[in-house]
Amino acid sequence: MGIGMAKNGSSICVHLIIVNVLIFGAARLLPRIGIDLYEPFGLHYWLGTDFKPYQFVTYMFLHDPSSIIHILCNMFNLYMFGPIIERTLGKNKFLIYYFVTGIGAGIVQQLAWAYDIAPFTNEITKIVEGGVNFPLNVGGGIEFGSVGEVTTFANDFYNTHTTVGASGAIFALLLAFGMFYPNQPLFIMFIPIPIKAKYMVIGYALLELFCGVNKFSFDNVAHFAHLGGLLFGLILILYWRHANKRRIQ
Repeated sequence: MGIGMAKNGSSICVHLIIVNVLIFGAARLLPRIGIDLYEPFGLHYWLGTDFKPYQFVTYMFLHDPSSIIHILCNMFNLYMFGPIIERTLGKNKFLIYYFVTGIGAGIVQQLAWAYDIAPFTNEITKIVEGGVNFPLNVGGGIEFGSVGEVTTFANDFYNTHTTVGASGAIFALLLAFGMFYPNQPLFIMFIPIPIKAKYMVIGYALLELFCGVNKFSFDNVAHFAHLGGLLFGLILILYWRHANKRRIQ
């Protein structure tokens, strides 16, 4: 994806890219000496013992360790769209926008997880609070001998729900570009026809919604986190526009 008006040299965006790249390198190298950055700093499901509130910020600086594509795509889009949005909003508002949308993306992902695993959570609650008799065989070769074993099993399951990446904030930058420069033509790689930014944003949002709802088995992308970034970006931009109009009046 490319645009003709992007320029580099934006200090905040450059610093964000540098920090992300350094952390990605550290996250790849430190496991060799027994240090895992993903367990303490990736965003875990809030019911798991691995969850910490600060992860709503730290998860944005971690990326998929198994592939360089994840961080390359995010940093490329940050490089392309970030400087323009930073100049449009100003440095302070840009930082607020980046982190609020990234945190918002994490909140929406938590809600999506809660919805997906609600049946599991309800069953665990029934077992823990329902006074069932042990040992309890729940099928699939799984048998519980006590409430403690049930809660340990549930906690391990919750802790497997983890997400990392700056994609929510990056999608919010794309949204901002589409709202501030709606008719600016954009090019998607391998497609020679320019697409107006406003249609690009709508298309991305619909694609993310489609993928998120359908939950394809081969897809491990946090689509609702992307949608969360778009949602919080929309709310923040509309709020700022409303506040500016009130000041002008």
